[in-house]
Amino acid sequence: MSRIVIIGGHGRVALQLARRLTGSGHAVTALFRNAAHRDAVADTGATPVVFDIEHAQTDAIAAQLAGHDAVIWSAGAGGGDAARTYAVDRDAAIRSIDAAASAGVRRYVMVSYIGAGFDHGIAPDDGFFAYAQAKAAADAHLRDSALDWTILGPGRLTDDAGSGRVADGTEADSGTPVSRANVAAVAAAALDAPGTVGRTLDFVDGDVPIGTFVRGD
Repeated sequence: MSRIVIIGGHGRVALQLARRLTGSGHAVTALFRNAAHRDAVADTGATPVVFDIEHAQTDAIAAQLAGHDAVIWSAGAGGGDAARTYAVDRDAAIRSIDAAASAGVRRYVMVSYIGAGFDHGIAPDDGFFAYAQAKAAADAHLRDSALDWTILGPGRLTDDAGSGRVADGTEADSGTPVSRANVAAVAAAALDAPGTVGRTLDFVDGDVPIGTFVRGD
């Protein structure tokens, strides 16, 4: 059994991920901002912890991560406000990476998006620009860290039922769909797959069993 902390524990991917992990016998702590979501998070089997990641400093985040074996970042500002996007998707994510290192939690899985990077080509006046920049910065910081990291790059998220099958998304368009259930399944599989350390996995819905995809067979 591993002790895993999910940051952004009330997200639609995170709830499915927590249920999957607890169902496999892992002990999960889920951090989320809104106290009204406590029951929904607890229903997954995770231990709910109300925690404002947006405003927490590195030492406070480290205190929450201490004693765990792995961190999964599944938080996000949800778009709309550029300042808050940078505050959560870039700044808080970067602090969480530094906090994991400080707390001695080496395994870190980042849920990003397909094709993330500073070469995204999004125009500064596009509403998606702040998110693209924020995720590129957070991903780059994680890659430069000494953590055992994996970055997940799913395509356009849907609420379709999970098929348990995906496809390599390296050449796929960012609008190519992938179900949140499949993202949760890939995150859970990657967490326990040593071969994913130091890798970025871009993926979309497809025909390859998730276990096979994560192993790189």
